[in-house]
Amino acid sequence: MKHKNFSGVDSTDLQRQIADSQEQLFRLRFQMGMGQYEGLTKYRNLKKDRARMLTALRAKEIGGEVITPLAKANVSVQAPAKKKGLGGLFQRKQK
Repeated sequence: MKHKNFSGVDSTDLQRQIADSQEQLFRLRFQMGMGQYEGLTKYRNLKKDRARMLTALRAKEIGGEVITPLAKANVSVQAPAKKKGLGGLFQRKQK
């Protein structure tokens, strides 16, 4: 895949593309861990494209463009419930 020009892309679109490529890299890495090596060249090209996107985003930031980070999904994470020990499995029976 030849070099893509990311300088004309809006910074928010660039950030979305970076997030999408990160997700694709994760999936490809997982597939390769499972023994499916069909996507090796796709993985390498995707890494290079992601680096180009990050470079273009950084160049825009250095050029004075204000870059606001994308809002992540509002997912409430609950703390795991505390374990209560062995729950009375080894308590002595009272006579």
